[in-house]
Amino acid sequence: MRDGGRIAAAIAVLDDMDQRHKPARLALKAWGDGARYAGAKDRAFVSGLVLDALRRRRSLAWAMGEDSNRARVLGALALAWAWPADRVAAAAAEDHGPGALSDDERAALAAPRSPQDAPAPVRGDYPDWAEASLGRVFGADADTELAALSQRAPVDLRVNTLKSDVGHVLKALETFGPETAGLAPHAVRIPAPAASERAAPVEASPAFEKGWFEVQDIGSQLAASAAGEIKGRQVLDYCAGGGGKTLALAAAMANTGQLYAYDADARRLTDTVRRAQRAGVRNLQVRSPIEKAPLKGLEGRMDLVFVDAPCTGSGTWRRHPDTKWRLTPAQLERRMAEQDAVLDGAAGFVKPGGRLVYVTCSLFAEENEDRVAAFLARTPGFQAQRAEGVADAYMTAEGFLRLSPRTAGTDGFFVAVLRRA
Repeated sequence: MRDGGRIAAAIAVLDDMDQRHKPARLALKAWGDGARYAGAKDRAFVSGLVLDALRRRRSLAWAMGEDSNRARVLGALALAWAWPADRVAAAAAEDHGPGALSDDERAALAAPRSPQDAPAPVRGDYPDWAEASLGRVFGADADTELAALSQRAPVDLRVNTLKSDVGHVLKALETFGPETAGLAPHAVRIPAPAASERAAPVEASPAFEKGWFEVQDIGSQLAASAAGEIKGRQVLDYCAGGGGKTLALAAAMANTGQLYAYDADARRLTDTVRRAQRAGVRNLQVRSPIEKAPLKGLEGRMDLVFVDAPCTGSGTWRRHPDTKWRLTPAQLERRMAEQDAVLDGAAGFVKPGGRLVYVTCSLFAEENEDRVAAFLARTPGFQAQRAEGVADAYMTAEGFLRLSPRTAGTDGFFVAVLRRA
C-alpha cells in the first residue's frame, strides 16, 4: 500500500469505531480481515496512526479547527509523526488516498491552533466530565500528567527469576534493543517503536516460550512488589484475571509457601494454568468460581490477600486510548461499587496480622483513596500501612503508592497496603 491508502484506511477505521461503537482492536481487525492485500508494515502503519489519533483525539481536532476523523488523522501525521505539510498533502492526493487537502486544511497544517487557548480537557485529551476528578489528583500538574498519558508506551518485560535472569533475557532479545530499568529489579524495557512501526514481537522469541519473561508494565511489577516479603507464606490473589500479577507473586515466593489464584469470572482464569506451567510455577492452586465454595477453608488463614481490583483502567490510556472516550460517569460509579464489594469479600480471608494489598490501574481518587477510606470506615480491625520497598518519590502523603507515566514512566497505578490487627 502507498501512504495515501494507509491514511484513508486509518480514517475509515476511526469512522467505523464511531458509527458502530467498536473498540479499536475490533475495528482494526475488521479492516484487516477485509484488506487481504495489506502487509505487516501496512497494518502497523494503520494501527499506529489510528491509536495516535485516539491518544490526542481532542487536541488534534482543536489544532486543525475541525472535529472530524479526517482532521485528526491529518493532524496526527503533522503534529505527532512530524510529517512536513507537503508530504501530508502529497499522500492525501494519491490514488486511493483520502482526497486532496482543502485550503483550510493546508492553512491548519501550516499554522495549527495553539493548545494554550483550548479548555483543559482539550489540552489534556480527556472527557469533559473527568476534569474535576483528574484535577483533584494532579492539581496544577494535570496538563503535564495527561500529556504523558497521551504518548506511546514502551514494551516492558518482567524477567521470571524462577527460570532466568536479567542478563540472559537482555542477551536473548538484543535484536530489539532492550534496556535495564532501574525502577524494578527484574524489569527489562524495550523503547516504544517509531510512529509507523509495530511493537517488538517479543512473544515470538524462544526465550518467551521457555518462560524466561512475561510482558508486564513496570508499574504492574511495582504494584506486585508492594506485597513485600512473601516467601513461605499463604497468599491469595483474589482478582487474578489473566494471571500477570499472579505469576509475579509466584516468582517472589520462589515456589515456597502456597499461592491461590481466584477470580469471580472463570473465563479470565483459563490461561493461568498454562502460563504458570510455562513459568515453572509449582506452588499454585487455581480456585475457579465454577467449583462449589471454591475458597472454602481459606477464611482467616492468608498472610496476604492481593486485590487487583476491577477499575476504569484510566491509568492505561496510553496503551488503550479508545477506552477513555468510551468511559462514562455511570461506568465509574459501577466500578466503585464493584471495588467496595471486592474489598469486603477479600477482607475475610486475611488472618490476624496479615495484609490486604489493594491495587488499581486507575488515576481517579474515587477508585483509590476514597475506596480505601470507605473500607476502613466500615471494617474494624484494618489500618493503612506504608508500602515497603518503593521509592519515596512515588508515595503519597498517606503512604499509598501512586505511579503515572510522567512521574515514573509507567502506566498509572495505585496501591494501598492494609494490615489486619
